Amino acid sequence: MEKRNYQRELDVLINRLENKPKLLLHSCCAPCSSYVLEYLSKHFDITVLYYNPNIYPENEYFFRENEQERFINQVFSDDVKFIKEIYNPDEFYTAVKGFDGIKEGGERCFKCYLLRLEKTAQLAKENNFDFFTTTLSISPYKNAEKLNEIGEALSEEYGVKYLVSDFKKKNGYKRSTELSKEYNIYRQDYCGCIFSKAEREAEKT
Repeated sequence: MEKRNYQRELDVLINRLENKPKLLLHSCCAPCSSYVLEYLSKHFDITVLYYNPNIYPENEYFFRENEQERFINQVFSDDVKFIKEIYNPDEFYTAVKGFDGIKEGGERCFKCYLLRLEKTAQLAKENNFDFFTTTLSISPYKNAEKLNEIGEALSEEYGVKYLVSDFKKKNGYKRSTELSKEYNIYRQDYCGCIFSKAEREAEKT
């Protein structure tokens, strides 16, 4: 079976839009959202959702949350809205229980994708959004195929369209690093959870 080109599918969808649909965009952090917002805000009425109970430690969580809100306010003002969920790391630990020892990028991460995307789908349904999606596919360390598979399954379950994506394409990741420098955005050196932090620290030694 031919591998799907999610970027091409997204381009086709955007070219067919006749107005600006409402999009609930899950964001993991400001750097990853930077290019995605630059790209999609021309075509969608966007609300950014900051929901990341995986992030460890607590001060890191709130630092990333504040950076996300600062970037949106600085660059997009009232054009992009921002909402955040209460920080509850127990949601993450419950979701990944039994997968502690799995290497970064494996099944534990897929459970985390599902956790965050399902919350996004729920809120999109409750608040009458036309689409939902996530910034996660911009990272070269994230599995875009798995993200889209989960997103499309949740779309069927919740009855809200999922915006397929592979935002690292079209130099999306490179552009995100440029925007991070331009707006002095904090770029973390690990994905977010206690497991990814431990792996990163082990690599440094």
